Amino acid sequence: MRVPLSWLREHAPVPADATAEDVLATLVQVGLEEEDVHRPADELHGPVVVGQVLSKEPETHSNGKTVNWCTVRVVPEGQEQTLTGKGIDPSGVQGVICGAHNFEVGDKVVVTLPGAVLPGNFRISARKTYGHTSAGMIASVRELGIGEDHDGILVLSTLGLDPEIGTDALELLGLHDEAAEINVTPDRGYAFSVRGVAREYCHAVHQPFTDPAEAVAARVPAPTAGGFPVTVDDAAPIHGNPGCTRFVARMVTGIDATAPTPPWMSARLRLAGIRSISLPVDISNYVMLEFGQPLHFYDLQALAGGITVRRAAAGETLGTLDGKQRTLDPEDLLITDGSGPIGLAGVMGGATTEVSDGTADVLVEAARFDEVSVARTTRRHRLPSEASKRFERGVDPQIAPVAAQRAVELLVELAGGTAGPEVTDVDATTAPEPIELPWDYAGRRVGVDYTAEQVVSVLTELGGQVQATDEGWRVVPPTWRTDLLAKEDLVEEIARLVGYDAIPSRLPVAPPGRGLTPEQQARKRVADALAAAGLTEVLAYPFVSQADNELWGAPEPGAPVLSVKLANPISEAQGMLRVSLLPGLLEVLRRNTSRGFRDLALYEVGRVFRPVQQLVTRTLPPLGAHPGQEVLDELETGIPVQPRHLAAVFAGRDAAESPWVTPRPVDWQDALDAARLAGEVLGVELTVRQGTHQAFHPGRTAVLSAPDGTPLGYAGELHPQLVAAQDLPARTVAMELNLSSLIDAEVDVVQARPISGYPAATQDVALVVEESVPAAALRAALEEGAGELLEDVRVFDVYRGAGIEPGRKSVALALRFRAPDRTLTADEASAAREAAVAVAAERHGAVLRG
Repeated sequence: MRVPLSWLREHAPVPADATAEDVLATLVQVGLEEEDVHRPADELHGPVVVGQVLSKEPETHSNGKTVNWCTVRVVPEGQEQTLTGKGIDPSGVQGVICGAHNFEVGDKVVVTLPGAVLPGNFRISARKTYGHTSAGMIASVRELGIGEDHDGILVLSTLGLDPEIGTDALELLGLHDEAAEINVTPDRGYAFSVRGVAREYCHAVHQPFTDPAEAVAARVPAPTAGGFPVTVDDAAPIHGNPGCTRFVARMVTGIDATAPTPPWMSARLRLAGIRSISLPVDISNYVMLEFGQPLHFYDLQALAGGITVRRAAAGETLGTLDGKQRTLDPEDLLITDGSGPIGLAGVMGGATTEVSDGTADVLVEAARFDEVSVARTTRRHRLPSEASKRFERGVDPQIAPVAAQRAVELLVELAGGTAGPEVTDVDATTAPEPIELPWDYAGRRVGVDYTAEQVVSVLTELGGQVQATDEGWRVVPPTWRTDLLAKEDLVEEIARLVGYDAIPSRLPVAPPGRGLTPEQQARKRVADALAAAGLTEVLAYPFVSQADNELWGAPEPGAPVLSVKLANPISEAQGMLRVSLLPGLLEVLRRNTSRGFRDLALYEVGRVFRPVQQLVTRTLPPLGAHPGQEVLDELETGIPVQPRHLAAVFAGRDAAESPWVTPRPVDWQDALDAARLAGEVLGVELTVRQGTHQAFHPGRTAVLSAPDGTPLGYAGELHPQLVAAQDLPARTVAMELNLSSLIDAEVDVVQARPISGYPAATQDVALVVEESVPAAALRAALEEGAGELLEDVRVFDVYRGAGIEPGRKSVALALRFRAPDRTLTADEASAAREAAVAVAAERHGAVLRG
């Protein structure tokens, strides 16, 4: 909300020398967040004055362009020129070249004299052009930064102005004014008006507020029986709330729709961020900004009978003021007449009843529409407007007749209309519900001992009606504060207006001997290790589709996967809580690769939601009373199991290319190494075996288990069809572990092995086995058979080809033996090697390769 300071000063005690920055600093004290400062004078400097054209001589030049050589008086005749500067004529008459033709001798115009600076740092100086010295410029509205029209210069009579020659044009056009822009949160829609911001300013400076609506309200005529016919017929209210609870209609006849908008009004609108269009439209916008009540003007002669407010019928269409034809939804609230829909209630009017230059009679509408209904229509049709912005945050239900009266008065004063005596006021509003506020409730919630005088003073200052009771106060909120619904809301207002600085700030002191729990320490070690290994930690949304859960939640297609359904999802495609981290992690990967990142290694540590039974939504217990154990137990059964998982994805290459590094494409081993790293940090050696998962490549998938056989997760290359379907980089690899289970498998004490000072004996062995025998299983058999002397075994080659039977393979392994107390002999090492081979032969049919 942009608030021009000249406008704010009419309703609040803003000092004459206060700047927009000063106003923002004051409003921050009552919780209104500052956004920006708008000050036209920062880009526009004088001398810019009113001049009168004395002569206009058209000249056509060799380039085919016709320009006008003009003389313009910028000082009243007989008076002395007080401005000095290079190019300013002491006589008060300037010679100016002008390319526009929409003015005549005698017209008063805006003249920018040498030394002036226009928006865009356009500096005016005397210069030789078209055979003359042009000492200044006759300005257009776009050159002044007050509009977009650049076809002709600004003739002041078109604005209804006849100022004295030499008048400061910046002051005349309101360009010395400035605006303070604040951010209005959704719960404080009343601040979307000068009236509301002025009230908040008075709160901040502790001065009484005089409501500008009260003076207008005293002039509002009573509803009449013969007013314009209006019917509200909402057959399908949303959540039981009628779409329209008030509709005021007033008629004004004989207006001049082409009359100019006064400069003071257009200047304020422009500074508030709204473009001046025509006098009737400007008046409706001006009143909306003043009181926060959106208005709509209809061409009375274009209306076919009375107005009916109703929901749309299936298949109905409406041509809106933006020139688009819109297909309506049965949930849309419409303004209709005998011809059909003529407007989307609270959002935008229809083109058929638009006020035009030929309009003489106007119907003024001031209504209150339901917040949810307007918000849904706005989003459905992607049609945000200044009106919908206010309606969806809540409009004062009692301001409608006041705003209508203000609009009628301005139409009479500025457009020469005549106010009709008929007044229509369909009023179905209800008074705000009283709120019970206990004596000490505010103090207990905020931690400040507020006095009874402070509480009553604040609530009264807000506009509430406060009545003392035996237990505290009964407070009826003001009609413009639709956000005050419970005692907590009142407490927030008390804390805000007494001052947030009154709330004590005390940092909690951690009790001695406390810190991170063992589980937190374990998670931190794992995360730190992966980050140190070059992976980047990310946080993805926990909301996924049911299809994602079914893909990642079970290794085989078609297996049932229980999921937690969200009651109010942000989209239908994200209606479930995740059972795996990988859908969100892959979305992050895809988003980054689409923006040009190619080599990525990402990981996430987070919760997944794995219900062990079908869950149902439990009714939440009422506030203000501690629920019993049965209620707590029932709520507990509705909470799914939420283990923490660790997941990582890799794409591209393992390093950046450089003169000294030749990067390699990442493969399934990178995913497996990340999983093993997590296990090593916790002292858990993961068991790796080949497996299958519907989301992974059939032949490049590892199943990871704890030493006791507890399954922990998967690692490997993603399925090529999945990679193609989700537009992921080719050969993307991933891993996911149940980190909670991995931490549970962590050993309490890691037994360090003594370091032997004796040399090692290394022997190689090549074993021929069936193709189906995993290398890891063969390695495990050798470890078991070799006994305590075996220090390490490593696979260094797998061979298939000449000399090896089809369906078999040769696996070469390096065995390293070492004794803690002596140097091994060759016979001892060979004996251990033979024992290892014997176990491999017995268990897997391994044969030494000749």
